[in-house]
Amino acid sequence: MAMFEQLKILYDQGLYSNVTALASMLLTVAESSTDMLTFSTKYQTYVYYGDSLLNMKEYKKAEVMFKKALQLKKSLAKTKGKTQVFPQGEVTSEVDVKYKAHLCLVNQKQFSQAIGILESISAKQRTPCVNMALAKLHHQNGTERSAITSYKEVLKECPFAIEAALGLLSLGGKGAEVVSLMLSGSVSAANIDWLSTWIKVHSHLYARELSQGIAAFKQLEIKTPLRDNVDVLVSVGEAYYINGDYANAMIVLERAHSVDQLLIKGMDIYAALLAKEKKVKELESLTARLISINDTVPEPWIAMGYFCFVSKKGTKAVNFAQKACTINPLYVEGLLLKGMVLYELKKYQDAMDEFCDAFKIAPHRYEANKGMVDCLLALHRTREAVAVANTACKYLGQTARALTLCASVVLKDPLSADKAKSILEKALKQDPTYLNAVYMLATIYEQERLYEKGIELLRKHTEHSTTCRLHQMLGDFLARTNEHEKALHHFSIALNMDPSNHKAAEGSQRVEQNPESSESFEVEDMPESDNEGDFEESELEPVWSDVEFT
Repeated sequence: MAMFEQLKILYDQGLYSNVTALASMLLTVAESSTDMLTFSTKYQTYVYYGDSLLNMKEYKKAEVMFKKALQLKKSLAKTKGKTQVFPQGEVTSEVDVKYKAHLCLVNQKQFSQAIGILESISAKQRTPCVNMALAKLHHQNGTERSAITSYKEVLKECPFAIEAALGLLSLGGKGAEVVSLMLSGSVSAANIDWLSTWIKVHSHLYARELSQGIAAFKQLEIKTPLRDNVDVLVSVGEAYYINGDYANAMIVLERAHSVDQLLIKGMDIYAALLAKEKKVKELESLTARLISINDTVPEPWIAMGYFCFVSKKGTKAVNFAQKACTINPLYVEGLLLKGMVLYELKKYQDAMDEFCDAFKIAPHRYEANKGMVDCLLALHRTREAVAVANTACKYLGQTARALTLCASVVLKDPLSADKAKSILEKALKQDPTYLNAVYMLATIYEQERLYEKGIELLRKHTEHSTTCRLHQMLGDFLARTNEHEKALHHFSIALNMDPSNHKAAEGSQRVEQNPESSESFEVEDMPESDNEGDFEESELEPVWSDVEFT
């Protein structure tokens, strides 16, 4: 018993490698010397041994030790005329041992077995910790009803289990029901009037009511003390991003990052935004910081992937995205990054597979829908692309982005220009500021020689938006109608914004060399699709087309 006491001291002090060495010897000796350990101390030795191995990340061996502990206890229960019992409170409970065994299985990605061992605990014995683990595993496994039941059990005992509340909302739980669970019993509602607003924000976000969620967030900022809470900022930043409002997403996530320099959550999307803006130095700094904070979660590897992407290292970008997906197989940002890079590498079928996997997990993500459309068009499977684009409107709603995506596919049929125009006009009614629809509609006007309509459309948008693409296109239209001075003016603005814009440079040169001829301007090719998912708001051409991959 004295040796067991020494083992306990080592365990209590967290000297896990020492525990494993001594426990191994004790158990070996106990095989030949039956008085070395009692049933209870032998059981507890297995538990200490397993828990120490778990802390040392030796998950398979730890699982074996926990199972031996459970088998020992089970065999004792079956022994007739038991003379040795487990002292109450002096040994680790069977529930706790099963929970530890489940952790080993989760770390080995044996999720079904992990569910099985937790479900072997009777419902009455399940602690909030066990119910939370079951809820997350069922949620991940797609067994939503069981997940909902487990989340509710957690909230009944621990009303302020935030992750359980969010899990319930994500599975379609009503905000009022979640508020009721969180404020039930003896929990005082004093000084927590912000809670119902917080739940309202997330209820809208999980219901994909992004505009309402963002509006509720603004109320949360104005009327509650949660103004600079990073979890709230990240949730809303992600909502802006998913909604296609990259400018506000950048502002909010940048603010969250400045409030908490050790923040990991949401920094994958922040990295995507930095890549979009080609802020290479900031992206490099973010990547180094995230890797130094925690390299066991997917976000740092996604940031590394985007950094390699903008650094023209496409293969490495894919590898880092795969690393993120290995850590979390259901990680949408990793699948989207892999799909995007593979598409630019012209590996269209491989990219298609990644976008399809992302769609299965998150059908509401525009990037997944657009990625599938682009891949199908690249593979000359236009009919399937039309079907996917129509499905996108179902999942995304009749938004400007979804409608413009549909129009881009319709335009593959030269006889469907009128239908495409109708769709694009509808898109601009939904969002008059959506530039990708403007560019596409203007290109149709140019091909149909409806120059006055094109000028009217582009001039209207230059009043509240200033992009290189707008001024370059307006310059082309004005040149075609022999308004050469005005054309040169807009070409000049475009070149000041982007000196490398060859279309503006060529347009300016043509006007100066041959000011009397508008027919020298060639009609631009119709872009394959709008590029909202491609990180370049001001251009319809693929943003990464100038990237060399190695």
